[in-house]
Amino acid sequence: MSGSAEPPAALVATLRAAGCVFAEDEARLLADAAPAGPERDRLVALRVGGKPLEHVLGWAEFAGLRIEVDDGVFVPRRRSVLLVQHAVAALARRSAPLPVVVDLCCGTGAIGAAIAHLSGGPVELHAADLDPRAITCARRNLEPFAGLAHLGDLDAPLPRRLAGRVAVLVANAPYVPSDALGLMPREARDHEAAMALDGGADGLDLLRRVVGIAPRWLAPDGVVLVEVAESQVTAMMAAVSAAGLCPQVVADDELGATAVLGHASPTDTRTAR
Repeated sequence: MSGSAEPPAALVATLRAAGCVFAEDEARLLADAAPAGPERDRLVALRVGGKPLEHVLGWAEFAGLRIEVDDGVFVPRRRSVLLVQHAVAALARRSAPLPVVVDLCCGTGAIGAAIAHLSGGPVELHAADLDPRAITCARRNLEPFAGLAHLGDLDAPLPRRLAGRVAVLVANAPYVPSDALGLMPREARDHEAAMALDGGADGLDLLRRVVGIAPRWLAPDGVVLVEVAESQVTAMMAAVSAAGLCPQVVADDELGATAVLGHASPTDTRTAR
């Protein structure tokens, strides 16, 4: 996520003094966003004041896509590319002409958009989130892929006709324990919705709900994928097993990411209740 020209040295120094770890990259992006003058000064002031760079720019790079990010909406993290990679691999093993992909707790819709972008074929894409700001943002990001973003709690707003047809159900639900929220970077705590960060007492409140409802939506051989912290793997694997799915853990040290997958049986015929 960088431009070609050298960033202004003074801008780099300003950002570095403000504690920006990737000052040169950020300076280049801010210089690309606005010519020297009042508008660039305004953007720099926002960043120095602690606003996430993605909210300042209005977009984030994710899995090769430029994802629009509105104020207050959860910024897609690079580590979530792990979910995209395994979702795309799962789709590649299926022969359905138009597989259904569902992105719950979708935020900007970045994960669903990236899956559609990288899947190598058309998909029927649906996303859902409880935050109206996130859904407004997701609708723009999913539009190029003919995806639909639904406002509501987890699977509540999904079309009932999708029951038993979903090839991939992915959820980057919040998994930070409530007591650990104060340890998160200030820019996340101050500028992202609390509902996108707080995972409850052990961080797994929403993720348990996700895997609990997954069987009613998954097609035979479908898979649910959720991002977790390494310390949460054992508890999440147990939740997947309790839902009647076959658990699998995947990780990527370079991305600093861990995910738990739940595979439906090839003969599973459950439907929505």
